[in-house]
Amino acid sequence: MNVLEFTLLVALGSLLAGLLGSLTGLGGGVVLVPLLTIFFKVDLRYAIGASLVSVIATSSGAAAAYVKEGFSNIRIGMFLEIATTLGALLGAYLTAKVPSSAIAIIFGSVLLYSAYISRRTRPRTEKADPPDSLATKLRMNGSFPTTTGIRDYNVYRVPAGFGLMFGAGTLSGLLGIGSGAVKVLAMDQAMKIPFKVSTTTSNFMIGVTAAASAGVYLSRGYIDPGLAMPVMLGVLVGSLIGTRILVKAETKWLRLVFSIVIILLALQMIYKGIAGRI
Repeated sequence: MNVLEFTLLVALGSLLAGLLGSLTGLGGGVVLVPLLTIFFKVDLRYAIGASLVSVIATSSGAAAAYVKEGFSNIRIGMFLEIATTLGALLGAYLTAKVPSSAIAIIFGSVLLYSAYISRRTRPRTEKADPPDSLATKLRMNGSFPTTTGIRDYNVYRVPAGFGLMFGAGTLSGLLGIGSGAVKVLAMDQAMKIPFKVSTTTSNFMIGVTAAASAGVYLSRGYIDPGLAMPVMLGVLVGSLIGTRILVKAETKWLRLVFSIVIILLALQMIYKGIAGRI
């Protein structure tokens, strides 16, 4: 395979990753890291560096469209970014201390748990709970458009969500995934935010988280422009396509796609990590 063929294939794979990342709030990195390491034999840390650059591109491409459509909750995103940015700096520091095989196993384990949790839909009775006092003081409650009109929602368990976001940021810096899987689940399950709002707000947040840890990877020489460029362009195009699909997509199908993609990738990464092939 020559350089041109490699670049085109990486760009195509990145486009698909960006599409999935935009639809599910994963940010594309969750698909890109296994894609680059398993199929293109790229060193894990260089794959993570390229993934972080692509995550910034995904956030830039998808977030603006979701904010315009009225899906993303900017107040929630900006508040939770305090925790994820601090976590991302910690994760980026730890990446030089943890072996690649261990990172791969952690990556896969987190994804498997994310897939399990994402299939658990919340009981409808929880939607009638009274508003959370802290969320109300922070003016986090909001609304988003649906096919039947504007739907209002309340936010709950803000401290739990903040703590989970610190963990999500740490995973982002360590694994280069944008931590979208953990962010979506923290907002959807812990804070009881509607799934579409969770995924779109995650897309809004991941760019800031990735930027915090990308600087560390850049200083260590783990970002290769020749690899990062086709990855970034492919993910950007894919994320813009995904924004048009998500607006009309059913939540149950988004959950299904979310689960299937990360289960397959999790099993691959765990196997490669245990076998020492990464």
